[in-house]
Amino acid sequence: MAEPDRPFLTRCAEFLGAEREELVPLAWAFAYFFCLLCGYSILRPVRDEMAIEGGLHNLPWMMSGTFLTMLCVTPLFGWLSARCSRYRLLLTVYTFFITNLLLFYGFMTSQMAPEWVARGFFIWLSVFNLFIVSVFWSFMADLFTPEQGARLFGVIAAGGSSGALIGPLFTTGLTFLFSVPVLMLASSLFLVACLGCVYWLERWGRRQSAHHRAQRGEPLHGSFLAGIRLTFSSPYLLGIGGYLSLLTMTATFLYLEQTRLVSEYLDQPEARTRLFSSVDFLTSLLTWLTQIFITHRVIGRFGLIAPLLFLPLISLAGFVGIAVWPTLVLYVVFSVVRRVGEYALSKPAREVLFTVVNREEKYKAKNFIDTAISRGGDASTAWLVTGLKTLGATTTHIAWALVPMMGLWAWLASVLAREEKRRSAST
Repeated sequence: MAEPDRPFLTRCAEFLGAEREELVPLAWAFAYFFCLLCGYSILRPVRDEMAIEGGLHNLPWMMSGTFLTMLCVTPLFGWLSARCSRYRLLLTVYTFFITNLLLFYGFMTSQMAPEWVARGFFIWLSVFNLFIVSVFWSFMADLFTPEQGARLFGVIAAGGSSGALIGPLFTTGLTFLFSVPVLMLASSLFLVACLGCVYWLERWGRRQSAHHRAQRGEPLHGSFLAGIRLTFSSPYLLGIGGYLSLLTMTATFLYLEQTRLVSEYLDQPEARTRLFSSVDFLTSLLTWLTQIFITHRVIGRFGLIAPLLFLPLISLAGFVGIAVWPTLVLYVVFSVVRRVGEYALSKPAREVLFTVVNREEKYKAKNFIDTAISRGGDASTAWLVTGLKTLGATTTHIAWALVPMMGLWAWLASVLAREEKRRSAST
């Protein structure tokens, strides 16, 4: 490389918290997560609209369907990972989801049983979202060391936020020119691009990383139910599962109430889709700025404790606010702040937690925690909220009940941060 370029690359590496030799894999990981979340973000507003079209009273059923689907998919993923190399596993996962998108395009354009297609799409995208992101971070935790993860995962997460920033713009623009089914085709193109990024990252992992040369992506072997067994036999993994359960429980409550209020204020599907898209755009912009300028500095100075504690503390303030003033504006603001904290701070920190476990736990146990446990929290919360409201509880009552649970969430965050630090030091 020419000498004049060296200072520029050095400055880039220093700004991003990376070593110069890490810039190439960092760029591919950034591009990979960009394509992944751009493809998903194109579809996210459609899912929110499908939740309304499928009937708000059916949301608990759709969330239960998502959870049951996860219970079926998790052992299948365990079976595949026990028999396929890492590269073939990722290739199989993305090819499967690309095929699904093409099928949904056909169903939607044919106008066959639109309500059932809407419900099916809601379930499918809820599975798709958690599954592909979980697999992505398993791959990252396998490629990078704990020390690299603490420095680089915030920047890599910014790639996803960049994609989530662009995706809603695609959705807003395309819905003015084409019908909703065309979004399925646009999303599938971004998933195809992900496969190219996987290929180059796999090459780097095998040829450049001393950390990874000892484990060249062979099948993980083991039982197809190993993810469940590993999770429940490890207090550390159970702690991560508990942290995620509290996150999904509070997020589901906010989602149900916000969706209900939006359906009351707006009666046009296109208007609702554009509102959801605008909120996603704002969230992604703030997340991107936080990840680029703040995340790796916060983790570098305070460790994992600060980013893991952010969500419990901001949720404590938010639920007190909802209990006092439950309006759509407050829901939207609280939701945006929480999602920024989730994607920019909590999520990168949670993924660093998995860099100190073994490879089987990184793929199988992590997938079970990120998918089945997460969607189980969604389904149980949806039914719990529905049941409490049937018994006469109001949104204010539920918000006050959630306030003391934020203390438990904060305690789990501190325990996990200390354990990760201990394991990382011993490694």
